[in-house]
Amino acid sequence: IGLPRCGASLGDLNRALKIELNSNANCVWQIHRTANQTIRLIFSYFEFASSSSCETESIKVYDGPSTNSTFLGQVCNNTDSVPVFESSSDSLTFLITTNSEAFTRSFFAFYYFFSQESQIENCGGSLTGPNGTFISPNYPRPYPEFTYCVWHIQTARKSKINLQFDDLFLELDKNCQFDFIAIYDGPTTNSGLIGKVCGRSQPKFESSSNVMTIVLSTDYANSYRGFSAQYTSIPLPGPAEPNTSLTCSSEGMKIVLSKSYLDSLGYKETHLQLNDPSCSPVLTDPVIFSFPLTSCGTVKTGEGQSIVYTNTITASATGNIITRQKSIEIIAKCKMENNSTLEIMYITENNIIQNTTAMGRYNVSMSFYDSDSFSTPVFQSPYFVDLNQTLFAQVSLHSTDPNLLVFIDSCITSPKPDFGSPTYDLIRSGCNKDDTVASYPPLEHYGRFKFNAFKFLRSFASVYIRCGILICDSNDRNSRCTQGCISRQKRATSSYMWKTNAVVGPIRLKRDHRSADHSESLTKVHAEETANLQQYSFYALSFVVLTSNIIIVVAVLLKYHIRRQLGYGYQKMQSP
Repeated sequence: IGLPRCGASLGDLNRALKIELNSNANCVWQIHRTANQTIRLIFSYFEFASSSSCETESIKVYDGPSTNSTFLGQVCNNTDSVPVFESSSDSLTFLITTNSEAFTRSFFAFYYFFSQESQIENCGGSLTGPNGTFISPNYPRPYPEFTYCVWHIQTARKSKINLQFDDLFLELDKNCQFDFIAIYDGPTTNSGLIGKVCGRSQPKFESSSNVMTIVLSTDYANSYRGFSAQYTSIPLPGPAEPNTSLTCSSEGMKIVLSKSYLDSLGYKETHLQLNDPSCSPVLTDPVIFSFPLTSCGTVKTGEGQSIVYTNTITASATGNIITRQKSIEIIAKCKMENNSTLEIMYITENNIIQNTTAMGRYNVSMSFYDSDSFSTPVFQSPYFVDLNQTLFAQVSLHSTDPNLLVFIDSCITSPKPDFGSPTYDLIRSGCNKDDTVASYPPLEHYGRFKFNAFKFLRSFASVYIRCGILICDSNDRNSRCTQGCISRQKRATSSYMWKTNAVVGPIRLKRDHRSADHSESLTKVHAEETANLQQYSFYALSFVVLTSNIIIVVAVLLKYHIRRQLGYGYQKMQSP
């Protein structure tokens, strides 16, 4: 075992390190060996000054040859695990700093190079039945050196796990620094350490939920037969179902908790608080928190092409010395992506995580305005315009988050509300495709452009406009919303946070409006005349029939009289 005082450069294939440091230390250890292998570093014992915090004393580990390499994590006074770090290459660095308190800090660590491809039989796995057994590699023969195995146990909901070691024989040490078994109360090695054992014993452990993690770690010497263990699941009466809901919109978040669920845990609404403790429920039965997206301590982050708003409701135990209440943490996430808002709520009860999901939308609208001041919207529908008249359009995002930016990525027009053929592009990929289109610079929650009414309207009575809208975080200077016109070949490299469509229309030429009015007047007059004619139809028909009979009789009498006087024939008319 080496005793380096303050830092070292290490090239051994494996090595154990016993480190003791006093106040104001700032020591760096570098592990490197030219090999096609990675490094596993385990801090199996650490003792910092009792008054220290992570800010004043810590072990920081880096994935590479220096402290400028990628940060892997840290160990400090409140670390509740046996920390294990793995490199991605053949180099690893760790830095230990201490504060000014006069105290001898003690650390024990060991590292070894290993190949990711190497596998040990019976080393770890997932156990999901209501009960089961598992053993260490080679049991009951001695376990291999440099063994690192992880078992995950998960039983049915509303149960906990009872773990019994029927046989356990590992290298004995009072701090279990060399070979040890670590048991965690949850799904990972960050879930909270239940216990750490070595030597010879038959210990028992019990989880607080239906998940447990067990780790076996060994060094290079003194191997024994290992362990044989069994587990059983124990049903839990448990609290009432959470019965929670989360609603997200452009304006805010709404979290609903059933009062019966809180009562079953022994909490009242006065025990609950958001990230900002000054925000209280707006209703108490059920308990409802409703608040704008950017208030009450809500944290906004970017995840890929999404904007995520996160807030947390916590309920802490009320006892002064002891408590039998569970501490609850409810993590509510509004995730804005593509054409909808994904709402995610996590409820943790002593590291048990549950979640619910729902769907929503950003609130986006599009309107015409009467001038470039964009102060008076046009409410007329259809919107009647003159040919070549300049039209002013604005897309508006209705949200309480001031740090969002609206960008008009595309606009197409069509005579059909379903945007069937034919279509005509005004804007594509942020580029103006019509000579009369002019886009205004992005302004907070508004995207604006203008164009002239075009000849497309001569052949069709109506035109509709559909615009593709991108919404970005205004704090991201490299977002798609800040890049303007981009050719289609380069679009894959640009990012945005949220995408949707806005539709406005129809618009029509004013002459179509006048023609429509004239047709309407003619139709009205014709209808009135038809009604009057129908009123007198019977009398008119009778009069016509009587008159026709009289004329026929008179004509017959005259014809007969003329024949007798002139004879029957005709005379050719002379030309003038």
